[in-house]
Amino acid sequence: MDTPLIRRRTVLLGAAAGVAAGLSLGPAANAAAGPGGMPAFRYLRDALALPLSHNPTGEFIFPCIRGVYDKLSNPRARYYLYYAPHEDPGGICVAFANSLAGPFDDYSGNPLIDNRLPTTTVSHVSSPHVTWDAATRQFFCYFHGENFTTRVARSTDGITFTDETPILSTRLVPGTSETSYARVFEHALPGRNNKYVMIFMGVRNGRRIFYGWSPNGWDGWQFSATPLVNPEPDGVTDISGATLVKRNGTTYVAYHGNDGRMRITEVGNAFDRETHLGVFHSPIASDNGRVAAPSFGTQDGVEYMFYEAGPRLNARICIARAV
Repeated sequence: MDTPLIRRRTVLLGAAAGVAAGLSLGPAANAAAGPGGMPAFRYLRDALALPLSHNPTGEFIFPCIRGVYDKLSNPRARYYLYYAPHEDPGGICVAFANSLAGPFDDYSGNPLIDNRLPTTTVSHVSSPHVTWDAATRQFFCYFHGENFTTRVARSTDGITFTDETPILSTRLVPGTSETSYARVFEHALPGRNNKYVMIFMGVRNGRRIFYGWSPNGWDGWQFSATPLVNPEPDGVTDISGATLVKRNGTTYVAYHGNDGRMRITEVGNAFDRETHLGVFHSPIASDNGRVAAPSFGTQDGVEYMFYEAGPRLNARICIARAV
């Protein structure tokens, strides 16, 4: 259960609600910054070149970009891009590139994790999010399978994952029918004695963003019964694909809504507020009406966004660059 917090909710819609930019950009770029100081992102290319070694359903979701050049002694490339099909049987995959601009080369050994888990077989595994744990010098991969269970596995090289362990299910968040699409970040919350937080989608009268916290990212997880971000102030019924964004000395959650656009909400460093700031990225024609599940990276001072483009069950992964 959640530790009681006094939470402040303010509804501010549109780019005019943006706060000062936290980017090292020139005055013109700062003046054009969107809500939360988010830059404008422009489509660069599709991230993955077809054909792929694991492509059972022709659709891919939930990109997670990770720089590994400073973590591994002999990486396959500077950047690893994790992704997965969503439809059965899914499968956690990776691709490699030496630039965030891509394109990324598919790993011939995909999938890294399939639906035949050490403890059970599930219909599918999907939505990978990989975090580097410096204390143990391991990568932790969070993923769902089934939709009501989030799991974690570990790896020393970012490719071979073992020790699959369930850490979140609907029984731990009362009233939910799904708990999935989790991302985990280093972020200490006051009074929680934690090092990591998890933000994830929970279905309770629509899709909402919930959160949890852990001392080490592997076990000891606790979860709030109260959503962190709700869809109603955005004028939509469902939100998902959330990621944590830190800038301007505060903390935000970026996510997508069922209208196909991506929004940002300030939750504060203590997760004690819910200030909806509006849309920061909308689909272009090639996105086929939907952009979703952002994952951000920076190279040589330039910000990049990896995202899903297209209908939920017919999506591809794209790269956009800040302009």
